[in-house]
Amino acid sequence: MTEPEPALAQAQASRPYRSLWPYLGREWLRQVGEALLVAFGVTTFLFTTVGVLGTSDLPNVRPWERVFIPKYETWLYRLGYGGYRRGDLVVVKPPADAPSARQPLPLLGRWGFTYRPYFIKRVVGLPGDRIRMEQGQLYLNGHKLEEAHTVPYWRAQGQWDQTSDLANSAYWPFRHDPGVPEYVVPAGHYFVVGDNRSWGGSEDSRTFGPVPLEQIGGRAATVIWPPAYRDEEGHWQWGWRRLGQAEAFKDLR
Repeated sequence: MTEPEPALAQAQASRPYRSLWPYLGREWLRQVGEALLVAFGVTTFLFTTVGVLGTSDLPNVRPWERVFIPKYETWLYRLGYGGYRRGDLVVVKPPADAPSARQPLPLLGRWGFTYRPYFIKRVVGLPGDRIRMEQGQLYLNGHKLEEAHTVPYWRAQGQWDQTSDLANSAYWPFRHDPGVPEYVVPAGHYFVVGDNRSWGGSEDSRTFGPVPLEQIGGRAATVIWPPAYRDEEGHWQWGWRRLGQAEAFKDLR
């Protein structure tokens, strides 16, 4: 057997390097790209999950829980098919000028890198609704609401806010008509409030005003993580649970 010519041997030796990039593109980069594209489509148009930071929706959603968001609902609502109900829990992007609209990124925050988080809040007013709050008591279209999903818990803690500007609609910070108790939600907007009505417990529409439909990321339908947790008394409770419409808002017209 004769030895290959030097030029042929050199070409054979370099061929693996020339075929490496097509291999990486075909077997790795393309597959990763396709997976990312599918994941983007699923989380944008079908469903996604959002982690909860903070305590603004206690006692119904706890810090570090993760909620399931049916994104297909979000797009249908934006197209005019259906809509959010009073009493639904939703995730919203607060206005850019809201006090907590920008948060530092983990690890990178020290260098000024920030992000705009979602807030989890409860829809308490639809477009055209008349809202009034006096000493922490919420009235909707003239009806006094018995908010069993939040009031008893915070009263038992001795932290139910009745005196601050947020507890009295005539003095909500975003308003330009101080002293007028009733507020009418403008067209295309929703009034969202946290279930944590303790002093300073929630930054919501009482501070930054109603949010447009486009800033609602979706309905928080179910808590999917963790599967179990310990309550305040040390008892284990199931973490998986449905987040339905609050009872106080049902049957309202």
